[in-house]
Amino acid sequence: MLKTYSLTDIGRKRKLNQDYVYTSLERVGNLSNLFIVADGMGGHRAGDYASRYTVETVVEEAGSSFERNPEIILTDAIDAANRKLRMRAAEDEQLFGMGTTFVGSTILGKKLKVANVGDSRAYLIRARQITQITRDHSLVEEMVRMGGIDRETARLHVDKNIITRAVGATETVDVDFFDVDLLPGDQVLMCSDGLTNMVTDEDICSIVSSEDDIGRKARRLIDTANANGGRDNIAVVLVEVSSPEGK
Repeated sequence: MLKTYSLTDIGRKRKLNQDYVYTSLERVGNLSNLFIVADGMGGHRAGDYASRYTVETVVEEAGSSFERNPEIILTDAIDAANRKLRMRAAEDEQLFGMGTTFVGSTILGKKLKVANVGDSRAYLIRARQITQITRDHSLVEEMVRMGGIDRETARLHVDKNIITRAVGATETVDVDFFDVDLLPGDQVLMCSDGLTNMVTDEDICSIVSSEDDIGRKARRLIDTANANGGRDNIAVVLVEVSSPEGK
């Protein structure tokens, strides 16, 4: 059995919310369920258009797919969103240069499948321990991997918002996939960098591991990010696994 709760917030500094979330515990085509966070970028209203349009396109494409493999379904859907987003940007100069991060997941039985483009993240919280599932597509993450800076320096680095992949940024999009075996009591958090730049992994873990109900946990994550400065839009999707489907 699964529970989910999603929330976005404009934060304390931005005039426009460019984050967009989607959750469905019901089937989306051949996917048993679907959870998405997208963080748009671009001037004027281009960023909020990019995130919303991408999510809506992925949901539509996944819903009409005849494929059975979740990885193929999500790859095809994200490819279609990338292509259509670039077409829209070419048609409207106000949308030129827009793009969006994308982190999406689906749970089948005891398996979590995560698709990622950009620096929005998916985490697994298990037994009061937090593990980042996704790997950021960002300039600073590349510096960490090369050994140039440590993880704590990276979290505060001036270039931490420069991403190396986004839906809509290039003619083709490269999607990373991650698989996780789930256990009863696990919690999956998907979020934009408006949360992770403002709240440490340790504090995120503490909030998600609390005895609060799922909605209260999501709101506490948002409130903590805002209390720490709220410099960006904040998006949160929480999924609680009381017993994996099919058990």
